[in-house]
Amino acid sequence: MKNLTALFDFSQKVNYKTEILAGFTVAMTMIPESLSFAILAGFPPLVGLYGAFIMGLITSIFGGRPGLISGGAGATVIVLIALMKSHGLEYVFGAVALAGVIQIIVGLLKFGKFIRLVPQSVMYGFVNGLAIVIFLSQLEQFKGNNNDWLSGTPLLIMASLVALTVAIVVLFPKITKAIPSSLVAILIVFGIVIGFGIETKQVNDIASISGGFPPFHIPQIQFTLESLQIIFPYALVMAGVGLTEGLLTLNLVDEITATKGNSNRECIAQGTANIANGFFFGMGGCPMIAQTLVNLSAGSRARLSGIIASLTILLIILVGAPVIGKLPMAALTGVMIMVAAGTFEWASLKTFKRMPKSDVFVMITVTLITVFLHNLALAVLIGVIISALVFAWDNAKRIRARKFIDEKGVKHYEIFGPLFFGSVATFAEKFDMENDPDEIVIDFKESRISDMSAIEALNALTQRYHKINKTVRLRHLSPDCIALLKNAEAIIDINIIDDPSYIVE
Repeated sequence: MKNLTALFDFSQKVNYKTEILAGFTVAMTMIPESLSFAILAGFPPLVGLYGAFIMGLITSIFGGRPGLISGGAGATVIVLIALMKSHGLEYVFGAVALAGVIQIIVGLLKFGKFIRLVPQSVMYGFVNGLAIVIFLSQLEQFKGNNNDWLSGTPLLIMASLVALTVAIVVLFPKITKAIPSSLVAILIVFGIVIGFGIETKQVNDIASISGGFPPFHIPQIQFTLESLQIIFPYALVMAGVGLTEGLLTLNLVDEITATKGNSNRECIAQGTANIANGFFFGMGGCPMIAQTLVNLSAGSRARLSGIIASLTILLIILVGAPVIGKLPMAALTGVMIMVAAGTFEWASLKTFKRMPKSDVFVMITVTLITVFLHNLALAVLIGVIISALVFAWDNAKRIRARKFIDEKGVKHYEIFGPLFFGSVATFAEKFDMENDPDEIVIDFKESRISDMSAIEALNALTQRYHKINKTVRLRHLSPDCIALLKNAEAIIDINIIDDPSYIVE
């Protein structure tokens, strides 16, 4: 019983009214996005709703923290667009399930903590690129059945309804925030279209969303090495993007609620939900920042709201399909445009002048890769690599040496700053071998030997001094450094009290 209580957080005092209302609100905001993202990727709309239901239910029960809302997020869906176009929906289901396996492995190996290695400049670029992709994808809704751009009256109607949707989403919160403005916008535009008999593109024109419970479905792909080679890159990217966005959202909820979530548990829950998506006709997903913020702003602090939201989506699938199918695409397009605007980090533009040039370069690079390659994981990876190289270069320039000769005629080099692969060249330039006395001391009390490149640099330095018959003594090295250095007994003064203890990576 104790384990069950810990799993479902029954120990928390739950405000059932608040949780239920928050759940309904979240469901109403998730439905248009799930439909829009599914249509964007070329999936049947029902696949988007199934994805939202399955992701939301499993992660709400088993996820890393209460209050976090998961569904069919745009970040993961965009990754699958190319696979959908090249190999079809069955391969998408296979990739989603495989992504879930990868995420579970990450959670079991407790790699969730590595999200801290993603710099803020990378996240700005990632989020901004995602926002631009979402916005540009909405332009497809201004095309007709023959993939020709709308013109004349159809274009005017579509543009007017989209503009009306955007206006309502922007202005309605000034009246009240009790009801999601996106839901109000959809209902008003829906009412206008039905009431005045306006002819415009509807969800039913894309595909039917009528359905029952998510059916069990083994992806119809050949279980061969060739098929694995096709889906694995997409699965790996989807897993990485989902975990990145999910763990960042988890950290955001931690800050808002002043509590601590479990990142590794969230990885496992995400993976389980995505595996279920792959076998139950869902498009997969990850935690959604916008819906999570809606949930928290509605007062939710427990898991119940996420469960209610998921069950509400299932109920709509079972009995509300005839109504949802008549939703005008203009309303969904307007909502998605506002989602794109809300996703974009406008604050990043304000800090351009104050940001280091390297961070600006990283942010723009990640944004461009996201927009033009639609590969979010690759964008984040390249951004992290560039940031790491910039960090290494900056630290390479920080190594310094203070020099003096004591009363015995021994020259001392006191080293400041980390000694690693990036700083070994500068380190070697600090020494004047020809003019140094017969005995020198190199003191690492204010430095750190970081890697094998540094060890080899010390070996090379001591050997060069040895060839000209001069003695080198090294002080304040860790036992690990001593073990790796050649001729350690001859060149190292060991200070038992002050010598540091760390491992050379």
